[in-house]
Amino acid sequence: MVLSTTRYIDAAVTQLRLEGHEIRDEDVVRLSPLEQRNVNVLSRHTVIGSIPHEGLRPLRNPDASGLDDDDDGADED
Repeated sequence: MVLSTTRYIDAAVTQLRLEGHEIRDEDVVRLSPLEQRNVNVLSRHTVIGSIPHEGLRPLRNPDASGLDDDDDGADED
């Protein structure tokens, strides 16, 4: 989970830089996957192996409607 989150953080920083945003290296080194809502270090997680997929899922468009600040993007049943 931490590795996956790290890969998405890296992809987001890369995308922002490609879009022309100034992202300083000294700020990037302070990013931590442990500060993300999807990583809970106080509980147990069961990981079930699956067929690996190529690459990462597309990053969320921050201008798209449908997600607010409290929504993590997970489908609610």
